[in-house]
Formats: sequence, structure tokens, C-alpha cells
Amino acid sequence: MFVLDAPLAETVVRGAVVYLALLFMPRAAGQRESGGLGLTDVLIVVLVAQAVSGGLGGGSRSVTDGLVLVATILVCSLAVDAAAYRFPRFAAVVKARPRPLIRDGRLNRPLMRREFMSTEEVLSRLRLHGVHDPAQVHLAYLEPNGMISVLRRGGEETDTPVRPPAE
Repeated sequence: MFVLDAPLAETVVRGAVVYLALLFMPRAAGQRESGGLGLTDVLIVVLVAQAVSGGLGGGSRSVTDGLVLVATILVCSLAVDAAAYRFPRFAAVVKARPRPLIRDGRLNRPLMRREFMSTEEVLSRLRLHGVHDPAQVHLAYLEPNGMISVLRRGGEETDTPVRPPAE
């Protein structure tokens, strides 16, 4: 149960390669689908769950293999975060940034196309901030977590988005 099934170096390299591959793949999907969690948060949860599943379920991988893989994934995550903090050019590649969705009341149609956002969806998200017309918006950003932040004309920030009532 605690004996490694695979060589330690192979397990570490596999964990690092999978982490890095999955770090870059979601960037192609865009920001708006990630919801409240950041893409790297979702990535960590999925990878850790997969890494320990064999050891928990008694599959072909040992508990030790799973723990080595989890440690590798967490070290990779910390290394990417540290490198992004220290090197802005690297951060631009691996970290999503807020992107302007509305500027002075004008919708950013190319961004909307890239994120597959219809005008109706943008208007719906604005209403959650208490804004009924894009002309009221000085700046609105699509944030890395998929949320929209809104500054009205005159520089005032809008209310925090209201959650719909539970049914």
C-alpha cells in the first residue's frame, strides 16, 4: 500500500507535465466560464482529486504515489504563482487579466465574440449591478474569475452583484 508503483522521478515529471499542460489549455476556453473560482483553483482541485483517487479506491496506484503526485502538483502551483509574481511577462502568459468589456458606454464586440457573450447576456450581468443601460457605464471589465466589475460614469462603483433568490 505504501510502496511506490512507479519510479519517484517519473511520478514527479508526470505531475509537472500534466499540471503545466492543463494550466495552458483552459486559456483557450476564455474567462467567463470559470465562475467564482480562478482557473488555477479549479485545476488544482481536479488534479489533486485525480492524483489521490487510485490510492483511495485501492486501484493500481499506491497511497504514496498519490501523495507524491499531490505534492508535485502543489509545488508546481506555488512555483507558477511565485514566478508570475516576480516576472510580469510570465504572469501575462499564465495569469488571466481583467479585460475591458465596456468603455464609455460602448460594448467591446471583439471580446464578446471571443468569450461567446451575447448582448443580452452582458445586459443581464449589468442589471445585477443595478445598471440598465450600457450608456451609464464608464468602464466595465471582464474579470479573471468570470465576473464583471462596473464603474458608472462619474467614477462611482456599482453595487455588488445581487444573487437571484433561491427557489
